[in-house]
Amino acid sequence: MDWINYHHLLYFCTVVREGGVSRAAEKLRLAQPTVSAQVRQLEDVIGQPLFERQGRRLVLTEVGRLVYQYADEIFTLGQEMVETLKGRPAGRPQRLTVGVANAVPKLVVQRLLQPALSGQTPMHVVCREDQQDRLLAELATHTLDVVISDGPAPPHVRVKVFSHALGQSGTSFFAPAPLARSLRRGFPGSLAGAPLLLPTQGTALRRTLDQWFGLHGVQPMPLGEFDDSALMKAFGPAANAVFPAPSVIEAEVMRQYRVQVVGRAPQAVERYFAISVERRITHPGVAAITGAARADMFAG
Repeated sequence: MDWINYHHLLYFCTVVREGGVSRAAEKLRLAQPTVSAQVRQLEDVIGQPLFERQGRRLVLTEVGRLVYQYADEIFTLGQEMVETLKGRPAGRPQRLTVGVANAVPKLVVQRLLQPALSGQTPMHVVCREDQQDRLLAELATHTLDVVISDGPAPPHVRVKVFSHALGQSGTSFFAPAPLARSLRRGFPGSLAGAPLLLPTQGTALRRTLDQWFGLHGVQPMPLGEFDDSALMKAFGPAANAVFPAPSVIEAEVMRQYRVQVVGRAPQAVERYFAISVERRITHPGVAAITGAARADMFAG
């Protein structure tokens, strides 16, 4: 691969951002076959496919994700050059690319990343959500600066990474106010017959909760199970059901979903880690995340 046609790269990026060839063609004011042909030419130059089809959707391949990340950086630099030549201050913030394991609650992620966004060093934060093993593979190629996960890197990972403990939180159970009031008396036994939403089997939190239920002699009958914790929280009020979430974000959950606490399970602990290729953290954004997590968010 000796030369990249930047028009091809632009069409590729537009397809990714617009979510498909037809929308990209409308955005670029070109015919769909033209856009498709330009993307194919880019694939020919690179020598690998950038998209794969899943049903009716085009999904980026691993190579496609990597090319898109570089392309985004290239066009950002190009825009900065134009602004600088026009005499406008660039003030380009430092880039922080964060991989988020999909089991980590979104409100926890927001709390963890906020110090990087509001710190003294200007940051341009890019978040990518995926399974932990895929994120660690991207960490190994330095595509990511850090991975936020609900568990340390497993011992079988081939690349050398370091798991920095951020803190831990017990679990609280939430429900719409009338249901929460009715279940508080007799908690946790009251959960046995309650409409209950839980994480799916195999997740770290589900294993912890199952152990906690067993310890208290509770046999729950889940109304639903969810991979996505944000979706589970959204379903809770809509289904008039109970759902768990980390106690450390109680206030945010109550405010955002208009629910109340049924009860707390301090022994049902979920732990959070920042995984990086650095034993000693030097990236200012990662340092802001780990420092604030330990000193503030999980200080109790």
